[in-house]
Amino acid sequence: MSDKRMMEAGAVSFSERLANSQLFATLFRDGMALVEETATYLDGAGRQESKKLERGAAMVYATESMRLTTRLMQLASWLLLHRAVKEGEMTLAQANKEKSKVRLAACDPGDAKSIALLPTKLQELIARSVRLQNDVRRLDATMHAQPPLKAAVDNPVERQWGLLKAAFEQDGC
Repeated sequence: MSDKRMMEAGAVSFSERLANSQLFATLFRDGMALVEETATYLDGAGRQESKKLERGAAMVYATESMRLTTRLMQLASWLLLHRAVKEGEMTLAQANKEKSKVRLAACDPGDAKSIALLPTKLQELIARSVRLQNDVRRLDATMHAQPPLKAAVDNPVERQWGLLKAAFEQDGC
């Protein structure tokens, strides 16, 4: 059953509820704080640290800082899009259409050997951004899961169970 049909039937949309949950609010706050912290680091201390690196490590720094900022901008776009759902500025269906422009798999970090050449703070920011990316991917899969039609018709609880399972499954990234 579609979210629209569920709403018309008086059922609660788990996906809409998730967009308004404390989980999302915490994820949004932490994600935007990470974006700000990363920008501050890269414009300040990170710039100074990069000047002290050997040539090979400096190339890794440039590559990984670009991957990091791209990853965070994609995640921030997803977070802002879903905050608009939370604020009632758009529906989850509209967000689902718009989210196709956001690449949640964008810019995975390089290999561990290369990352080890980087300053500790940048390594930490990269690791935190990957955790955020995994959390957002899981939430996205849960919020935008397409339930099997037969299960929703036969057993209304089955759809909710599937959404809960999707929320806790890892996608291997």
